[in-house]
Amino acid sequence: MSTAPNIESGILEVAKVRSEFPVLDQLVNGHPLVYLDNAATTQKPQSVIDALDSYYKGYNANIHRGIHTLAEKATLAFEDTRKSLQQFVGAEKQEEIIFTKGTTEGINLVASTYGRQNVSEGDEIIISGMEHHSNIVPWQLLCEEKNARLKVIPLNESGEIILEEYEKLLSEKTKIVSVCYASNSLGTINPVEEIIRLARQYNAVVVIDGAQAAPHLNINVQTLDCDFFAFSGHKMYGPTGVGALYGKSTLLETMPPYQGGGEMIRDVTFDKTTFNDIPYKFEAGTPNIGDVIAFKAAVDFIHDLGKEAIAHHEQELLHYANERLLGIDGFKPVGTAKEKVSVVSFLMEGVHSFDVGQLLDARGIAVRTGHHCTQPLMDFFKIDGTVRASFAVYNTKEEIDILTEALEKVAEFGRR
Repeated sequence: MSTAPNIESGILEVAKVRSEFPVLDQLVNGHPLVYLDNAATTQKPQSVIDALDSYYKGYNANIHRGIHTLAEKATLAFEDTRKSLQQFVGAEKQEEIIFTKGTTEGINLVASTYGRQNVSEGDEIIISGMEHHSNIVPWQLLCEEKNARLKVIPLNESGEIILEEYEKLLSEKTKIVSVCYASNSLGTINPVEEIIRLARQYNAVVVIDGAQAAPHLNINVQTLDCDFFAFSGHKMYGPTGVGALYGKSTLLETMPPYQGGGEMIRDVTFDKTTFNDIPYKFEAGTPNIGDVIAFKAAVDFIHDLGKEAIAHHEQELLHYANERLLGIDGFKPVGTAKEKVSVVSFLMEGVHSFDVGQLLDARGIAVRTGHHCTQPLMDFFKIDGTVRASFAVYNTKEEIDILTEALEKVAEFGRR
């Protein structure tokens, strides 16, 4: 691809990368768009758009059971994405990749199948204090149903897990530990290797919310030794409404189906249904075929650029943003962990976060405001929300300069 990085220097040619994203070339409120809402969803390169377009224009058909040419072509492309995602997360087997609507559905699938089957009254599930609602509510529902207990790993003021406190929470009652690899609100990268190692001492199953890690970090589920890993396509330059759940085959094979009907069956009578092999046992109904196929184009885009080059660029942006923004009078960062993905959450003295967002939007700058689906985390910091700027491979230092200048104006507004 034309967007391949300079291999010798490891530095991306960002202008070429940006040219791959049609949406970036526009004015918003009379200003060039500065898109800094990547933790919510990334923009899509032309290759992803083309892949989706090609499916619907050229070989739209239902998959797996058709014998005609279009069905076979669609099935091959669909399963090629599964193979690509197996390699992307380092899974041992292709059948360990289950297609979902995204991270949320992946976690709900685990809670509703493995959790319902293996958690009993008096058992305990551990999550952290920085979790997205998608990694809180499913476990709350399970605990209510089973009369189990949900325990929360506390954080320090920098927004980091306190490992010593986590160790104290673990016991023979711990059945599941479910934590995010990286926080969507703070950018904190959690020590998941150590979290998993400690959980293994009590034979607890570990679920990793990988939504924010998958676009930024090298992932190898076998090295991590996690049991489940959920992630979303739209966070990593792919379509919305599609994601994947990795699960160890030894666990998936023993778990009951999540939904009934369609591809998840082997044989059906009115007396009994025999279920299909994994992964199809967990993929009931007609899937989101076009978006799954386009998901592979997003993975290819990341591979072509190179994870290391992407990470280097994003970390440069993060460090530059911290240098520039900390010099603004009234700028208050929220979450100052030592290890972070490219997210900056903050408040502006004297100006509500929603108002900051609107003032920035008037200058064409897109950020996210509010609690970011992490209300308990906001309660920990005793705030109702933050402004969040999050960076991706197509962002530039010049855009951070534009953000800085705009926030200096916001600071003036706050001092009135």
